Amino acid sequence: MSDMTPPGPTGDEGAALRPVPPLDEAATARAVVDAHGMVTGWSEGAQRLVGHPASAVIGRPAAVLLAGDPPRGTLRSLIGVQRWNGTATLRHRDGRILPVTLLAHRRDLDSGVDGEAHEWLLVSPVSRDQPQPDEDVLIGWSLIQSPCTMALYDPGLRLLRANADMERVMGLSEAEMRGLRVSEIVLDPQGERTEELMGRVVATGEQQHLEAVLQLAGDAHDSVWSVSLAPVRDPRGTVRGVLLSAHDMTEQHLARQRLALVAEAGVRIGTTLDLARTAREMADVAVGSLADFVTVDLLPDIDDDQEPRATTLPRPVELRRVANQSVLPGCPEAVVPLGSVATYPRSSPAAECLASGQPLIQQVSPAVVDRWASQAPDRAERMQRFGFHSVLAVPMRARGVTLGVATFSRHRRPEPFEQDDLLLAQEITARAALSIDNARRYTRERDTSLTLQSSLLPQRLPRQSAVEVASRYLPAGAQVGVGGDWFDVIPLSGARVALVVGDVVGHGIQASASMGRLRTAVRTLADVDLSPDELLTHLDDLVNRLSAENDDTSGAADIGATCLYAVYDPVSRRCTLARAGHPEPVLLRPGDEARVLELPAGPPLGLGGLPFEAAEVELPPGSLLVLHTDGLIEARDRDIDVGIELLLRALDRSGPALEDICDAVVQDVLPARPGDDVALLIARTRALDSAHVASWDVPPHPSAVAEIRDRVSRQLEQWGLGEAAFVTELVVSELVTNAIRYGEPPVQLRLILDRNLICEVSDASSTAPHMRRARVYDEGGRGLLLVAQLCQRWGTRHTYRGKTIWAEQPLPAD
Repeated sequence: MSDMTPPGPTGDEGAALRPVPPLDEAATARAVVDAHGMVTGWSEGAQRLVGHPASAVIGRPAAVLLAGDPPRGTLRSLIGVQRWNGTATLRHRDGRILPVTLLAHRRDLDSGVDGEAHEWLLVSPVSRDQPQPDEDVLIGWSLIQSPCTMALYDPGLRLLRANADMERVMGLSEAEMRGLRVSEIVLDPQGERTEELMGRVVATGEQQHLEAVLQLAGDAHDSVWSVSLAPVRDPRGTVRGVLLSAHDMTEQHLARQRLALVAEAGVRIGTTLDLARTAREMADVAVGSLADFVTVDLLPDIDDDQEPRATTLPRPVELRRVANQSVLPGCPEAVVPLGSVATYPRSSPAAECLASGQPLIQQVSPAVVDRWASQAPDRAERMQRFGFHSVLAVPMRARGVTLGVATFSRHRRPEPFEQDDLLLAQEITARAALSIDNARRYTRERDTSLTLQSSLLPQRLPRQSAVEVASRYLPAGAQVGVGGDWFDVIPLSGARVALVVGDVVGHGIQASASMGRLRTAVRTLADVDLSPDELLTHLDDLVNRLSAENDDTSGAADIGATCLYAVYDPVSRRCTLARAGHPEPVLLRPGDEARVLELPAGPPLGLGGLPFEAAEVELPPGSLLVLHTDGLIEARDRDIDVGIELLLRALDRSGPALEDICDAVVQDVLPARPGDDVALLIARTRALDSAHVASWDVPPHPSAVAEIRDRVSRQLEQWGLGEAAFVTELVVSELVTNAIRYGEPPVQLRLILDRNLICEVSDASSTAPHMRRARVYDEGGRGLLLVAQLCQRWGTRHTYRGKTIWAEQPLPAD
């Protein structure tokens, strides 16, 4: 065979000069056979192969072309397949036997042919009559001109041949590389690793693969290559060389890196609802992998929900630095301190992208540095010192609100930012902007909830003599949100005091508002002087009504709450308590160890129809009663019993001052990051002894009133309250007379000297008196009106044995 002439130009010019020659369709024999085995198509190449013209074959069974019957296994193998290949023995028109290779394709038809929905296309090559070019020469040309990067090495791992693409990649000609090993051509650990695997190919005859990261001569950055090493064997199977083929995977590698960075951003950005931390998380994700220096700057006021427009941006633009991060320790490139507001000139990338609303890439040229030197010399100095060469700025927008700008800079990585980097920066910034906006909105709602809750909680605990109190309220962390915990101290009649701690289920403004309604309801019910169990029953009804109202108006979830209500009487030194699904209080008597005060377990508020039960306990003076919400003792990482034990230990080790006790409890019991709000109320009991209390049994006769007035007068003289005798005698006379006339025995009178002078008259009747306006000629009906005029407060409270009418009058000024 004669040598083939190398092909000419392959570019556009060569293609124009050398038109593509027409294909020889007759070089392939084609026949079409329908599902019934009838020939429906016959090509010129088929006639050349077997000698039969189309007119003699079309419409006849294909089996007449076979030299014998087709094997049954062949027919069965055609069922359910789309392609078949094998050999067949055909009979030529002149009688010769022709063994041929067949390739059969099943073709599904849009409309059935003779009721069938498919046919078979059979193809077979027709032997060439004219001689072919030297195939060995063609193979050599294909190796040299292959678009893949290829090289052939001998068993000693010395280069024999290198194609044109290998020459381009290495920057060396084949002649310059011939006889050299890979480790001598590429001075890189990856070259030594490649050579090691080539030796394994020669020794074992098995293919090897590796991915290599190389910085080739003339390239400014690394490239990633997928390398395959295959053995080249002679006809006896002996390995006579190693074929190296490499594919440049840099773009795919960078795409995978970008996708990995986006996935990492989705995991690492927005882990909390803290605005500054979210900005830091974005800077941490981007630095190193995308940029050498990253800054996040927000508009000074982003809480007004107004969307800044490009035309309304202030000139120059002012931004607050929220986060920055660098590949260099300590962020030496930063000019603006964290938390401070800085001015950005109109020509700065940050100001330009905010004005246009579009991201931009700016290459730092000498002209740019000169312009910065005149507008912001300190920043120009940092740009020159650290060699900034490329800057990318992306506006931060979420839900139609412009929040600020993220700036990415390069000074260590040599390659400038490209369009793919801009798209990646946009994706990361968009995720961060949404998280920052969520944090901004949450912070605003949290501040609103805290303000609302603070206004609803007692600003100052009321003055009273029954107990000394101290309290703490600690809202949960930003991740959880403000809850509905509350506490209260309510002075009651007879120098008594009510201690309340409650917890509304949920967090946010709704929980705070519900808490305020329940606290108001408790105060209102406390004014009626209900017993703790009765008060919780009424409160339970209220919660049910509130839940029904929510369901009717907004479809909101039911309101759930817990509550502990305690009433302490300093005269009897007894405390009555009832709880509705709330944690039990802790009691520390003087000289004793702290213990949990066991109370009947009432259901949480809102279940409706279930009873509450009160318990009574005697408290010596100086006893500590600790009321709290579940946030104090519960935590995700510990059992509730551990929290209770920590609380008991903290109380046992505490000193005498209540404020110090509160601090010790908070420090020793609470975890570093509480998962819920905490309300803590600690009360130290006091007692009113006989020097402050006087009581008399009153005979049920009107004549006893005069004697009782005398006793009251003498008692007031002993207390040094002679000036109050006249008013007090009138009040006692009216209340005792009413009890004798309208009540039931036994009747008792009690005077209590507290911050006020308290007069109490008790009887066994449950009928409560009420004021009425007496007519001119009525002989009665003016007693309670007189009491109301003479006293500061008066009222009635019901007891299990009847009722008590009480009246308080201020003590005379010294």
